[in-house]
Amino acid sequence: MSAGGAVALQRIKVGAVYGGALLGPLGGGVVSPMLPEIGRSVHASAGAAAASLTAYFVPFALVQLVSGTLGERWGRRRTVRIAYLVYAAGSLVCALAPALGLFLGARAALGAANAFTSPLLLAGLGDIVPRDRLGRAVGAYSSCQAAGQSFAPLVGGLAAASSWRLGFVVVAGAAVLLAFAPPPGDPRPAAAAPPWRPLLSRRMGLLSAASFVSYLGASALPFLVALYAREKLHVGADLTGVALLGFGVAGLVLGAVWGRVAERAGARLCGSVAAVVTGGFVAVVGASGSVGALAVWWTLAGAGASMMTVALQSLTMRAVPRNRGGALSAVSAFRFGGGAVAPLVWLPVYHAGAAGAFAAAACSLLLVVPALALAGDPAG
Repeated sequence: MSAGGAVALQRIKVGAVYGGALLGPLGGGVVSPMLPEIGRSVHASAGAAAASLTAYFVPFALVQLVSGTLGERWGRRRTVRIAYLVYAAGSLVCALAPALGLFLGARAALGAANAFTSPLLLAGLGDIVPRDRLGRAVGAYSSCQAAGQSFAPLVGGLAAASSWRLGFVVVAGAAVLLAFAPPPGDPRPAAAAPPWRPLLSRRMGLLSAASFVSYLGASALPFLVALYAREKLHVGADLTGVALLGFGVAGLVLGAVWGRVAERAGARLCGSVAAVVTGGFVAVVGASGSVGALAVWWTLAGAGASMMTVALQSLTMRAVPRNRGGALSAVSAFRFGGGAVAPLVWLPVYHAGAAGAFAAAACSLLLVVPALALAGDPAG
């Protein structure tokens, strides 16, 4: 193969990884603006249809405890291809589901399938991208994830305006196309199998704790910001949605930039600085006196949270060189676990005092700093 052909092939492989990074959060969040339409179609209330979010994200978080290591053992290429096909099939079942039970079951299958694609795609970047460009590649991957999170409500809203079922058909088609370009990685049986034991190390525990807190104290707070906007600032639902958009857009725009910064300054330092800065912006959100100020502070918090994510993913990529997929999936499980418990933690504090809830969330982010300091620099 010519040098130009090799470069083109590498770009296709990297582009497919980025496409997969976008697909997971897009498929997960696309239902948010569709809930009334879904409820009517499956003979349930919009509140019951909202269980489709939980049905997706609970398997997604839990399965990631083991999905990365299993996928490394079975082979990244084969595992991700099968997971994409399961994702496509589950999306088609969602599109055709006549009743709520079947719809929720298909959503759970989507979450479980995504638990196998997300960490293995990111792990595959380590085999595609030169080591000196890995940081910026991780940043670009994070940008694509942010894009999926940011534009999922838009895509879902457009689909709901015509037919919500069409939205799932589009997702299924994208998954089938991506199945033709899985990341590299052959099966690793017997002695070559990626080990489980390093995942139980002190460093992995600290990175998992830092990821849990990073989501608990920042990325999982849109519900709290929306409550503040609606109840304290008396803003309508449409304007609240616009104010919330900046958090994800900041991650989309800055992910690749933070990747380059982390390469030069070091991921540990960047993650620690980002935790402190993001905490400051989160605290100020709870003191906003207008929706404009809230949008600005929340967007800046999104920029800081994006740097935290990039730094933590970069550190995790190097924490267990023989089992990158297992390390990434285990840490990601804790990350989304933080998102799952955030309403249980912060809503009681919010009802006691809105500003206090944001201040407490901001203080929780400071725990990232000692966790990264004690984790040390990865060996790989």
